[in-house]
Amino acid sequence: MHAIPSSPMSSSIPFLRAVAIRTAAGVPPVPPEGSPPAGRSEGKGQWSSGRTFRQRADMDVRRAVSDRVAAMLARGESVFRERWARAAAHGMPCNGHTGVPYRGVNVLLLLDALAAQGYASNVWLTYRQAAGLGAQVRRGERAVLCAQFERGAGDGALSRGGLRCEPFWLFNVAQIEGLPPEVLARCATKEMPLSSCLPVERTLRLLCGCDARMRYGYEHVVYVPGADEIRMPWPATFASAQAHCAAVLRALVHWSGHASRMDRGFGHRVGDAAWAFEELVAELGSIFLMGHCSLPGTAMKGHTVACLDAWLRLLRSDPTAIFAAARHANEAFAFIAARAMPRLDPLESFGHG
Repeated sequence: MHAIPSSPMSSSIPFLRAVAIRTAAGVPPVPPEGSPPAGRSEGKGQWSSGRTFRQRADMDVRRAVSDRVAAMLARGESVFRERWARAAAHGMPCNGHTGVPYRGVNVLLLLDALAAQGYASNVWLTYRQAAGLGAQVRRGERAVLCAQFERGAGDGALSRGGLRCEPFWLFNVAQIEGLPPEVLARCATKEMPLSSCLPVERTLRLLCGCDARMRYGYEHVVYVPGADEIRMPWPATFASAQAHCAAVLRALVHWSGHASRMDRGFGHRVGDAAWAFEELVAELGSIFLMGHCSLPGTAMKGHTVACLDAWLRLLRSDPTAIFAAARHANEAFAFIAARAMPRLDPLESFGHG
């Protein structure tokens, strides 16, 4: 595969956008300044039809997001894993108006923005939603570009079984004044049902709840689909208990893809890069789980270093790959987190007899 050059529209879809844009979810992207309106014929140039603009805008959003995530990964595992895991410890990003969590690649974009700006809450709103709640985005604040998919009604090839990628922009609640009490209450609630447990205990509750088969005494961490078992080195070989837990969580993401569970297969979509794609899913899924367990972004004995070049090649050659990988990672995270073993009362609380 060869790298696809960046679209000439890339500069028109920034990741941080000024509040004056007043853009909300579902509003079509704005063409670059000086271009004719969508749907107006201006000869045979690139803006000769609304469909042409929508196709180019769709590709530009995907490319911009893919390039952004690739830049994050290129910093190295010691940077992006710790950055995202610590941000995820604030709870997975959710909408302040609906309470619905964001999914897929938007999780990565919002986690990175939270880490960069040092926000205390992972709750977000569009400009329009904030205004509808009687609140106001502070002057000069800038929003984070996210992406959503809509059916391409009336867009020819885009509408034939395909989805159109549309940009929308979000503000963190820390950037907004005058929010009502119910939104502020949501900001104070973390998606951390095991928040009173230590990180190692949270990891064990996930492992026990999943009831995955594990065997120790091997040289490397590996999940074997044929035997449906996780093989691990002895815990003493890890730098810390947290590093051991991080390896367990990554293996659990691989385990979740078994045919008897999520049946995660990629077929011809990624071809020879299927192994790198699955490793990227496991990396992102384990980061979400580390945040859920409040584990630091622990390195995994150089495992990611061997995959990083392959991930960057994949993202640069296919701007849709990160969307699919993040979606699978989000689904794996939800699958594993839902199976956490509940915390039981201490045995001393039960009567003797």
